[in-house]
Amino acid sequence: MAVIMWRAITGLIILCASLIHAAVPVPNGTVAADLLSPDYYKDTCPQLYHTLSGVILTAVKTDIRIAASLLKLHFLDCFVQGCDGSILLVETAKIRSEQRASHNMHTVRGLNVVYDIKRAVEAVCPATVSCADILALSAQVASVVGGGPTWQVPLGRRDSLTANKFLANQNIPGVAFTVDYLKNSFAAQGLTTTDLVALSGAHTIGRAHCRTFMDRLYDFSGNPDPSMDSTYSDSLRALCPRDGSGANYETYLDFSSPDIFDNGYYMGLQVNQGLLHTDQELYSSTNADTAMLVSNFSSDQKLFFDQFVESMIKMSRIGVLTGSDGEIRHQCDFVNVGIRFPFSYFWLFWTVLVTYICITLC
Repeated sequence: MAVIMWRAITGLIILCASLIHAAVPVPNGTVAADLLSPDYYKDTCPQLYHTLSGVILTAVKTDIRIAASLLKLHFLDCFVQGCDGSILLVETAKIRSEQRASHNMHTVRGLNVVYDIKRAVEAVCPATVSCADILALSAQVASVVGGGPTWQVPLGRRDSLTANKFLANQNIPGVAFTVDYLKNSFAAQGLTTTDLVALSGAHTIGRAHCRTFMDRLYDFSGNPDPSMDSTYSDSLRALCPRDGSGANYETYLDFSSPDIFDNGYYMGLQVNQGLLHTDQELYSSTNADTAMLVSNFSSDQKLFFDQFVESMIKMSRIGVLTGSDGEIRHQCDFVNVGIRFPFSYFWLFWTVLVTYICITLC
């Protein structure tokens, strides 16, 4: 009996020690993003990449646009509260969904694919992989599916308990913004002008609805933006009538190779075939620095790919939650249900108490 009691006490002491270790704050000078690692799920969920990529490949077979949608979701997530999966939360009595923000309402796609991925991952690795990590990893797979670059995705993020519609309205760039505004928006996230131009290259496989660029096709007098190639604008005006009847029609952001992840997007900007105002403004006489980057990426696809990878990894580390912050959601569209205590001090207290009682009884 004494041996059994001693083993129980030893186990409790070990558990208590592990909880104390987990409760220790991140050391001074250590940023949460520094705790991320490509090998984070190596032991806890070795099937992750295979499971996730399988769902994406199946989805792409029926909708090629999913690749671009997944890349965009990761961007939208990281620019609001950091890369914490907040974009995936739907509207509830306590959550004001970022999906309903003005720049997101008609453009967010691919959510069901992410939810499908989460269900598939939960089946093989329950309560292990965060939705924020699923978004980051899905963006990498989306790039590869389109023929673009691959990279080692830093993993270990946790999911937020909140969303922020206000920040989404404030932080997500609109299609009519100036380059200076875009620079400031990216700088606020710790990203440079080079990151701005490189990440804009994801538009190489993107699409947009007529309503997002109608102002470039018809001014107050009904004339197209003179900075747009005339043949290109004529084809777009045929697709998107001025009466708005084609508002939901969509077209490619990179007309030359719409479903291939390459540097064709930058080539299009150089011949005035940028679909959105924010695209074409990257290559204009008033923005020499961004125009130079467009030229460099247009002439050297490897340079673009290398910088895209660097910028994606950099973006994916913005404001991440790690350690005991946030949670691992059971499903990506809702926070977990139940009472939450600050870290596990509640359980730490009871573990210490039970250990003390056992020792006293012995």
